[in-house]
Amino acid sequence: MGKGYIHIYTGNGKGKTTAALGLAIRALGRNKRVCIIQFLKYSKDYGEYLFLSPRITFLYFGLPHFVYPNDLKKEDIEIALSGIEKSKEIIFSNLYDLIILDEILILVLFKMIDEEEVLNLMKNKPEEVELVLTGRGATKRIIENADLVTEMREVKHYYQKGVKAREGIEF
Repeated sequence: MGKGYIHIYTGNGKGKTTAALGLAIRALGRNKRVCIIQFLKYSKDYGEYLFLSPRITFLYFGLPHFVYPNDLKKEDIEIALSGIEKSKEIIFSNLYDLIILDEILILVLFKMIDEEEVLNLMKNKPEEVELVLTGRGATKRIIENADLVTEMREVKHYYQKGVKAREGIEF
């Protein structure tokens, strides 16, 4: 594949994880090795997992509850930190061409991990690894260190009318 670049999908709009998954599918079509590390998610009941495993390696670092920035639990921070350590191991393993760190930017936004942790992953990744980071709230420094940044901006969302997450569409 040659040089690997750093992608960021951020913003308050829907589609960040979906964009990353589209890239993963494209990479699979070209026989690339893909790993998706999902933070703040805990279940293998997501449509992407049900369809893409075992062709893609999925790792989950979350607990079965929603995480609120003003009510962080010790175990949420601990599992996030363990996910960062596993991410380092995966990035430097030479086992994958494309690595997606789904919702990692939320960890920084919620101050569950330090921004420097993410910057170090970005700056020190092997040259040939394509790295994708998703989540709301990408910081200025993280954006500056990326090669491609896409911001999803919410214009209208049916959630505002009370529609809950739907199987096969949102998960």
